[in-house]
Amino acid sequence: MRQSASFLGLARTLDDVRSTRSKNEKIRILASYLSGLHPEDAETAARVSTGRSSERGSRDEAQVGYSTLLNVVSEMTGAKMEQVSKAYLKHGDLGEVAEELLLRKREQTLFQEPLTLHDLEETFGRLRSAKGKGSAAHRETLMRSLLLRATPLEGKYIVKVLTGEMRTGLVAGLVEKAISRAYSVPEEEVAKAHMVVGDIGLLAGAAVRGEILQLRMTPFRPVNFMLAEPMATPTEIAGHFGKEVYAEYKYDGVRAQVHKQGDAVRIYSRRLEDITASFPEVASSLTKAEGDFILDGEIVPFTRGHPLPFQLLQRRLRKTDGREAARRAPVTYFAFDILYRNGKETVSLTLTERRGELSAVIKGVGTLAHSEAVETATEIEAAFLRSRKYGYEGLVLKDPASSYTMGKRGAGWVKLKEELDTIDAVIVAAEYGHGKRAGVISDYTFAVRDSGALKTIGKAYSGLTDAEIIEMTGRMKELTIEDHGYWRKVRPEIVIEVAFDSIQRSSRHDSGYALRFPRIKRVRTDKSVADADTIEKVMAVFSKQRLKVEEP
Repeated sequence: MRQSASFLGLARTLDDVRSTRSKNEKIRILASYLSGLHPEDAETAARVSTGRSSERGSRDEAQVGYSTLLNVVSEMTGAKMEQVSKAYLKHGDLGEVAEELLLRKREQTLFQEPLTLHDLEETFGRLRSAKGKGSAAHRETLMRSLLLRATPLEGKYIVKVLTGEMRTGLVAGLVEKAISRAYSVPEEEVAKAHMVVGDIGLLAGAAVRGEILQLRMTPFRPVNFMLAEPMATPTEIAGHFGKEVYAEYKYDGVRAQVHKQGDAVRIYSRRLEDITASFPEVASSLTKAEGDFILDGEIVPFTRGHPLPFQLLQRRLRKTDGREAARRAPVTYFAFDILYRNGKETVSLTLTERRGELSAVIKGVGTLAHSEAVETATEIEAAFLRSRKYGYEGLVLKDPASSYTMGKRGAGWVKLKEELDTIDAVIVAAEYGHGKRAGVISDYTFAVRDSGALKTIGKAYSGLTDAEIIEMTGRMKELTIEDHGYWRKVRPEIVIEVAFDSIQRSSRHDSGYALRFPRIKRVRTDKSVADADTIEKVMAVFSKQRLKVEEP
């Protein structure tokens, strides 16, 4: 058996990659490392380089939480939690904290052997399989054993992978280029193979074996979804296409790939995670369909011919008992595309051809997404208004001749969506960020006026530029009333304009409401607290929403 490569070599490579801003240099460094690995190690190294501990689409994840990692690091180093918190405030990255604290590790294993990539993959596998009673303690034991053997640098990258906070700048596209260079495979062949196989590790292993051209799309290996380009008006969209196109309702649900092979069906989310257990009725219904396939569509909370609020899906995804959740929050899977059927990829077919294939597959067992032909701005606007009347978000307009471009926003798909009103709110608390925002205050809790008091309705951490965040950090420090280290309560003086997708009732905030997906549009320097919006405006926007849900 061939000896597995040391993990320290990969950790050093990742540190070198992280230290340069040059994309070409990042590619060169990683390619140089990958070129000396055998297939199994190449698979592990490629996944770890992109921050993954398992194959894309795996039914299980390592599921090691922050608290477990903090407990293990604290116990092994003798650091008190106050010291750990101070280190986290300094770095804003748990991996960096682990590296700093592991320098004073109190215990060492006897006759310690260097960690290998095989050791790492094996431990990740054990973490993924740890389930049921006692699993939390078992995962903690596995992590303690792993970090005991790790150098501080290795410990940093172990923690980074498990927390999903690599931040080396190695996006999938750069790793593709490194694989191309390491194994002398044309970039276009590597990119195409990655699209159909979905997992960067399998791609790297195939490249080592010289089997890139043999890779094919297959069920239970999810691939990236095609995306739609946003446009602002029906007139713009009509001009963009200049011909008759398909108009589909833009459903407010969970984008989902359904894979079937034999009698087995699995469902994958936009993040390519296995969510089958959350929607057993969808899997069960499509088990009855003929043949093998990969479908693209949307899981929508739906009953009696009408959509229900999106928040019901969030509850479904949180529940462990999928069948009980299904009773409380029924859903329908609206299929609108097919990527694979009975051993053949269909992504290169035209949309018209793919819809024919799709209709044949789901006839009698599934629901085809609504579609109608439109051409002029007037027709597009009328279809849009109908979609809003029925409770949908808007439209997705599709060129009948378009192919399915995985992971890209192609010109063949365009979306038209109505933006809700904005809320002018007051910042009442703030937190330090992490990663590249370590050391700056970038997360803001905001509130609206309610009979002389301020009631919170959400937290936002996106929308401001780096320069604005630096300026805001100074203001937050000046306005601090209570300093709790990581977060602080501030004097309510700064008004921000907040955009959002919808409003829902919520017990998390003392206003009784929460904004869904809030983002800061701008700082309203022209407004004082007295000009901020009231709870009455929040209630008015909420009442106008066609779809509402009460929090249990």
